[in-house]
Amino acid sequence: MAIVETRSLTKVFKEGQPGAVNNVSLQTREGEFLVFLGPSGSGKTTLLRMIAGLEQPTAGEILIGGAVVNHLPPRERRIAMVFQSYALYPHLTVFQNIAFPLKAQKVKKELHQQKVDWAASLLGIGKLLNRKPRELSGGERQRVALARAIVREPTVFLLDEPLSNLDAKLRAAAREELEEFQKRIGTTTIYVTHDQVEAMAMGDRVVVLHQGIVRQIGTPKEVYDDPADTFVATFLGSPPMNLLEAEDVIVGFRPERFLPSELLTPGGEQAAKNFQPQSVLVADVKDPLKRIPLRFRVEIVEYLGAERILYGYLAGTRFEKKLVYSRIPSSVLANYAANSIYDFAVPESELRFFDPATEKRIAPKAFQWQ
Repeated sequence: MAIVETRSLTKVFKEGQPGAVNNVSLQTREGEFLVFLGPSGSGKTTLLRMIAGLEQPTAGEILIGGAVVNHLPPRERRIAMVFQSYALYPHLTVFQNIAFPLKAQKVKKELHQQKVDWAASLLGIGKLLNRKPRELSGGERQRVALARAIVREPTVFLLDEPLSNLDAKLRAAAREELEEFQKRIGTTTIYVTHDQVEAMAMGDRVVVLHQGIVRQIGTPKEVYDDPADTFVATFLGSPPMNLLEAEDVIVGFRPERFLPSELLTPGGEQAAKNFQPQSVLVADVKDPLKRIPLRFRVEIVEYLGAERILYGYLAGTRFEKKLVYSRIPSSVLANYAANSIYDFAVPESELRFFDPATEKRIAPKAFQWQ
């Protein structure tokens, strides 16, 4: 195991254009599963390739195990990388594919069988060693690519969207296998994905990137519940965080916390009816029982099996032309019809405030709903 660190790492592909990666400083923890998450073009793969030695940084340093490795070629960095395409050799058997790095490292031939058997057994593919890649399923090819990586016994794993070519069902199963495997071997792992479900499910911590800049680093719960800026707030979550823009503040709340009043108000439906709205809120995050009542004019109801997504507007507020979302479990038996108005509420403690100029998170402040 080893710690990976970047110091002010920058990559500019063409002079005069914005950098693909801009001044990124971060540090893994030993044995951690760290996820680089961001949309296409955010710089996550470029950052990974620089750590791997496949791209040369324009500026900054890369350290693995405390040593600067900028000058070292990939084979000397004691890392193993699994690509999106798996890059298996079609003319070689599974055994030969897994053993290929051992040949490149000039490991004694008599040790190849032992090391391949060890790697294959960890991933449950011992019975596939005589097959060719074309005879394997997508999940089996993924496991062969992982076995080929771990046979080198690296100090760091670098995974570039290795599950993106799998169908949804197989992808979910492979995600669980990969997470379990990483915890079992305990090797520091950096995983690149644009899929927020993968990032939230697998990562010990998540690095959210946008336009080559690190927007936030934190646990899945931290980046979801307490986004550092409006980009993180809207990139994570489906539907995204509701953001309401006023002159001096942006206030946000998650759709699954914007619910029918009777689900949120202590004392049930009658208490909700007796709770009068207020036009000015000074948020008090220490009091989780305070509810902000809002009239929700539902326009569209989307049934998704386990939940329903409601699309609509906040009637009677200054934001009644701004589309907002609510996410309700299907276990709530009440029907919510399109073109109807309902009493909804959001807990005061769930409001998040952002500066309109910088779009960064700020402390709670007075907010005009009317």
